[in-house]
Amino acid sequence: MNEVKTIAEKIQKMEIRGAGPIARAVAEGMRIQAETSVVKDSQEFVKELKKAAKILATARPTAVSAPNAVRFLFKRLNAAKEGTELGQLKEHFIQSCKEFITFSEEATQKIGEIGANRLRDGDMIMTHCHSSNVLSVLKTAHNQGKKFEVYCTETRPRLQGLLTAKQLRDAGVSTTIIVDCAARYFMEDFDHVIFGADAIAANGAVVNKIGTSEIALVAHEARVRTMVAAETYKFHPGTMAGELVEIEERSPKEVIPNLEEYKGITIRNPAFDITPSEYIDVIVTEMGIIPPQAAILILTEQYGWKISEKEPWE
Repeated sequence: MNEVKTIAEKIQKMEIRGAGPIARAVAEGMRIQAETSVVKDSQEFVKELKKAAKILATARPTAVSAPNAVRFLFKRLNAAKEGTELGQLKEHFIQSCKEFITFSEEATQKIGEIGANRLRDGDMIMTHCHSSNVLSVLKTAHNQGKKFEVYCTETRPRLQGLLTAKQLRDAGVSTTIIVDCAARYFMEDFDHVIFGADAIAANGAVVNKIGTSEIALVAHEARVRTMVAAETYKFHPGTMAGELVEIEERSPKEVIPNLEEYKGITIRNPAFDITPSEYIDVIVTEMGIIPPQAAILILTEQYGWKISEKEPWE
């Protein structure tokens, strides 16, 4: 379990960040666990995988891509394990991990191609935080020869927006950085706001980096179109049964490194917020463009979620 625990720690510490990279890291961790397993029968092998899955799936509570990666892998495993010899079961599981990683990478490319079709020459675009899918949309549009300007919020307290800005600059996209609270000041000049997502609920609400809901509200007020770019494995099956998405609250040291200077003052640091579906125009997935109200259809088709089902690692 050492490799698995190391990957989980990197996810917790945000050394691995972004829902797509997290999902792929989970699949890679499960692959490593399967390859290095020394158990002698299929039942023990499955128990070992469940233990690893729990460590990885719960590393960051809001990032539903992690448990969804596990659900994908165990759905494949459960279809094959009855009467399957250990060697065959292990090989089947390892192959499923590789297939998920490939699917995840190809999904980002498809989202880029689909989302880019909505952008035009001369567009002004604002984005928040750092998303591989948003970058895919913008880079694809740029490679199509479209000329546009992107404003990136700095995205406090971890400043992920600066990473987005540097990657866009390196790709040749005209880029500007603004402080988070300047979004409303600039918004009336914009054509699109584009966000990624860490989770999407059955009612189409989007969980993303803290500050997303405020920018989406400002965009809605200014009648600026809002696009969310997300793979279907970011849709949260549990919300179909009324489960609430847990919002992670991180260390106050991310906000104020020198806590001693502010002793006696409470510091809150929620990592995510929830944007209502009415502030979102479209969700771009690898399967195509949907309105947020169609999220329930994606969940039903992709997961066939049953309220009575236990999690694979339970």
